[in-house]
Amino acid sequence: MDDPSFWHRLQFGFTIVYHYLFPQLSMGLAFMIVLWKWQAFRTMDERYDRAARFWVKIFGVNFVLGVVTGVPMEFQFGTNWARFSRYSAGVIGQTLAMEGMFAFFLESAFVAALVFGEAKLSRKKHLGAAVAVWLGSWLSGYFIVTTNAFMQHPVGHALLEGVLVLGHPFQFLFNPWAIVEYAHTMMAAVVTGAFVVSAVGAFYTLRAQHLEQARVYLIWGTRVALVACVLVAFPTGDRQAKLVAEYQPVALAAMEGRFESGPDADLTFIGQPNVRERRIDNAVRAPMVLSILAYGTPKRSVLGLNEFPTDVWPTNIELLYYSFHIMAGLGTLFIGLMGFSVWLGVRGTLARARWLLWLLMLAFPFPYIATTAGWMTAELGRQPWLVYGLFRTLDGYSASVSSGNTLFTLIGFTGLYFVLGLMFLYLIGRELSHGPEDAAHG
Repeated sequence: MDDPSFWHRLQFGFTIVYHYLFPQLSMGLAFMIVLWKWQAFRTMDERYDRAARFWVKIFGVNFVLGVVTGVPMEFQFGTNWARFSRYSAGVIGQTLAMEGMFAFFLESAFVAALVFGEAKLSRKKHLGAAVAVWLGSWLSGYFIVTTNAFMQHPVGHALLEGVLVLGHPFQFLFNPWAIVEYAHTMMAAVVTGAFVVSAVGAFYTLRAQHLEQARVYLIWGTRVALVACVLVAFPTGDRQAKLVAEYQPVALAAMEGRFESGPDADLTFIGQPNVRERRIDNAVRAPMVLSILAYGTPKRSVLGLNEFPTDVWPTNIELLYYSFHIMAGLGTLFIGLMGFSVWLGVRGTLARARWLLWLLMLAFPFPYIATTAGWMTAELGRQPWLVYGLFRTLDGYSASVSSGNTLFTLIGFTGLYFVLGLMFLYLIGRELSHGPEDAAHG
């Protein structure tokens, strides 16, 4: 209770996890909406116009909640992490400013045209508005991911009078870690959006409502989800794992609960990390797979935690281990679910497989769980550093803000976000009850 760093980390973790529930759906839906608007423009098929019109309303509600929940995080850099901000603002302040000035403004400027301008704009211009919103949201994602990538793998910086400054802007902006992390993150956002679209299609099909639109949602949702799920795993996830192995080997060892070093390293599917005894209990392993995933060959040695001083071990190995395995396990299940759904869709029997429709409808929360586990894996793996290898987490929080003050504001955020969550569910539920047919005439 009297450790300020714990409460600062918990508050920022809570606010950022809650906030990211909304941008990932916005980025995923923006891509789906562009696909439908392009298909409608190309074929003049009203089904795709109607699908885009309905999901634009869902996007609009989600976008507003994303903006509202994102504002507090900007202030927390000063209120909760002042020493970190002083140390690193000369670098990460650049991308945070670029995100607001370029990407967010681009997206925001065209959201109104997308939501309200269909009747006043030509089909081509409305398609252009959809593309601008998509580009703005994905450009915003790049600047945020680049900021995080610098904290994971700092490049392009220099040290001047004890603080970081930007030494090589292009090296910083095109950090190899950022490019891989961005591709992985964007594909995960498409998975979230496509799963939500599929779930709504399954919901309407099970209720025998809006069947024409439900078929569009099921076909496009499952097919886009399958492609995105595969891309999340390979090449983006595979390349991300290799970067972790190269630049954060201690994080890789903790993610797998691996204490001993050696070649032919096993991949642990199931097991419980026993940090005190430095072993994995009840392990179920695949021989040599970890060496292959990390380095492309079973003969390469994978370092274990015993090779590193304990003061550079991730601070919560158990939570890191389970987060990584939840993310990887769900990603594998996603490929199987969407692969089977696409197969039935091609055969024309998906709408009659009620058990699978129930699975699709109930599956929509799991991409949110997977992305949250993925971000927890990245952030917990970076510990005990705020900027990996340069600046420790314990040196970054605002020493003048007490545990009690941080806990008080955390309680306030929890209450406020609970109310916002209820409002979001009400507004989304209202749109779902109206359905796409009403959206076509609204």
